[in-house]
Amino acid sequence: MKISGNEIWFITGSQYLYGEDTLKQVAEDSNKIVEGLNKSEKIPLNIIVKPTVKSSEDAYNIMIAANSDKKCIGVVTWMHTFSPAKMWIGGLKALQKPLLHLHTQYNREIPWDEIDMDFMNLNQSAHGDREFGHILSRMRYRVKVVVGYWQDADVQEKLAVWMRVANAWDDSRDMRIARFGDNMNNVAVTDGDKVEAEIQLGYHVDYYPIGDLVEYINAVTEAEIKHMLSVYDSLYDVAPNAQEGGKDRISVFEAAKQEVGMRRFLEERNIKAFTTNFDALHGMHQLPGLVSQRLMADGYGFGGEGDWKTAALVRTMKVMAAGLNGRTSFMEDYTYHMTPGNMSALQAHMLEVCPSIASSKPKLEVHPLGIGGKADPARLVFNTPKGDGIAATIIDLGNRFRMIVNDVKVIDIEKPMPKLPVANALWIPMPNLQIGAQAWILAGGAHHTGFSMSLTKEYMEDYADIAGIEMLIIDEKTNIRDFKCEMRLNEVYYMLNK
Repeated sequence: MKISGNEIWFITGSQYLYGEDTLKQVAEDSNKIVEGLNKSEKIPLNIIVKPTVKSSEDAYNIMIAANSDKKCIGVVTWMHTFSPAKMWIGGLKALQKPLLHLHTQYNREIPWDEIDMDFMNLNQSAHGDREFGHILSRMRYRVKVVVGYWQDADVQEKLAVWMRVANAWDDSRDMRIARFGDNMNNVAVTDGDKVEAEIQLGYHVDYYPIGDLVEYINAVTEAEIKHMLSVYDSLYDVAPNAQEGGKDRISVFEAAKQEVGMRRFLEERNIKAFTTNFDALHGMHQLPGLVSQRLMADGYGFGGEGDWKTAALVRTMKVMAAGLNGRTSFMEDYTYHMTPGNMSALQAHMLEVCPSIASSKPKLEVHPLGIGGKADPARLVFNTPKGDGIAATIIDLGNRFRMIVNDVKVIDIEKPMPKLPVANALWIPMPNLQIGAQAWILAGGAHHTGFSMSLTKEYMEDYADIAGIEMLIIDEKTNIRDFKCEMRLNEVYYMLNK
């Protein structure tokens, strides 16, 4: 998941009106701001300062250059002085990279004793940025605006969020997703328009017969399996029946074989996300649960039962969270705890939950699954720690894609679940289960989600703006009447703007 090597371009606006001395000072101030931002530990990507834009030709040329540079994944603009917005129209029409507008100024405070017209002519961000904002609004540009002093932590944190999202957007531009088996059991929400998804979101979804993968698994050597088993034994608490000499060690052996083969298959094709289907396991010893968990931990996206949209979303969220605490996983709503005053939702899946969200060292266990008709599969078992998180989904509504994001509060499991040996999380959807679940259902949300304790809804809102898709937020402020009204207004908006 590439962070280093990608760049953000910093483009300052001005004009020739002020003379060479002022333009020289504009360039010096821009360089100092970028130098300061790059020194901040909060900023995840290298920022490159570009020559000051002073004309329509400058604006167009710099945006075309940004489009052409593969290392440039986004553009930050700042109007140091008054930059006439009409000169930006051609450049903005040409730009194909994400845009953030930074509304700041070089000096933190007004120099009360020394301020004069020369200072006023030089420091005009207060209205230069508003002029630029007008043309963005006039052109219906979906852009993030960050307001505040460039040295302040909150400003740098908002910049960092957007940079991570821009990096994830760049990653999705060539996202290849492998479907091992088809969409399962005629489920509607996990399917969708793959052509439109590639046009708008960059997802390239390919179907691979399970036999193609089985060939790779069967070609794995004993030495490779032995090495992978040693990795498992060193990283996890291995249950007695799954240890060397245990009666179910064969399932761990087969899981190791699956992992080596699947990794090789995905790496050779530059695939970033994948789905499985427990109705399509011909030639496989068991459902590939452990390998799915471990691949997610390394940054791959995953979706169960052929759910390619969630697989892609999980990958995107993992790229956003790279370098943070990393707690991001595929997840599924399973069952509710409806005790009055303590309503919550148990999250799990048959096997495939990422160990990045584990509260302690995962346990490697082998148990019957009761579905799929194969041998007892190996899996990592763990709970998720308490804390705040988000659950997100992308659905296909026919005329548009909709992202739904719910703030959630993860709480402790009340009692052990000895007969349910799966990775899990227990959370309260904000503002509570009744309103949260009602809003989610009204919005058409899937039972699969991308779950993260590293990200906030701000990340997802930035992503929806860059992708040009609808977004609905369910949080502590949500009430059903207003939520319904928002959906009705959105329906009209997208009908008029299709």
